[in-house]
Parts: sequence; structure tokens; C-alpha cells
Amino acid sequence: MEKTNVMRILESKKVPYKEYYYGDTEAISGVEVATVLNEDPNIVFKTLVTTSKSKNNYVFMIPVEKELDLKKCASSVNEKYIEMIPQKDLLPLTGYIHGGCSPIGMKKQFKTIIDESCKNYESIIFSGGKIGYQVEVKLNDLSKVINYRTYNITK
Repeated sequence: MEKTNVMRILESKKVPYKEYYYGDTEAISGVEVATVLNEDPNIVFKTLVTTSKSKNNYVFMIPVEKELDLKKCASSVNEKYIEMIPQKDLLPLTGYIHGGCSPIGMKKQFKTIIDESCKNYESIIFSGGKIGYQVEVKLNDLSKVINYRTYNITK
């Protein structure tokens, strides 16, 4: 298994992590990824990038089987309105493609909100920065790599 940029960043910050590879499967959705990894879908998170009316970008992380509540997201960052960025804008903005977007290693560090359900677990699993790769990181260790807050942001 190759090292992704996310893994290199975690190692450079001396953050322990567990790596997962699922590239040899047909898994496409986050729920399918959780199933292939034999993990609880409540600890497997997807990374979603949004834009606001004020043209700020935000990153939200939610469990793969949940749906983002855009009103709650807007409230969490004191914005009036938030929407998903167009998929074509994801790569130029973050350096990641759809399905391989990680909160770690984006071109720019955006304000990141993780659904408060993460507090129920010691660690969460999320994209390793490339389709087919996931990493599991303890929440207190994740704060050494990215700044984030928790908030109820799911429907």
C-alpha cells in the first residue's frame, strides 16, 4: 500500500494512525466503504466542502450514513446561507477529487466542523486523501493536525 500525502502529514506531526485500503473493491459510497472495512458507519466520516453567501469556504465532516443539514452548518459558522461547492470546483480549491477529499492536506486550511456525534468515539475514520484509502485517527490527535470544532450538523 502506498503512502498518501495525508499519511505523510500525520507522520510528520508524529500522529499515530491506522490505515485502510479498499481500492480493490467496487465500494463507491461511504456506507459501502464502511461495509467493506467491516466498520461501524457511525465512525466512518465523509468530508464535504461548502461555500457561503459571503464566499467563504467551510469543511464539514459527518458520518457516512448521515445527511448534512445546511441550515445547521450555516449556524455553526455564523453564516446566513451555505451550499455545497460545485464538484468541478473541488480539485482546484482543495487539491482533492470527489471521493478522495480529506480534511488534512488541503491547499488551504478551511474552518472545519465535525459532527458532534464524533464525541461518542475515541477515533474516527476518514479519507486518506485518495480514493481507496482511509485513515483512522484519535480525535485528540487530529487536533494536532487541523483546527476543528464539533457541532450538530446532521439531519
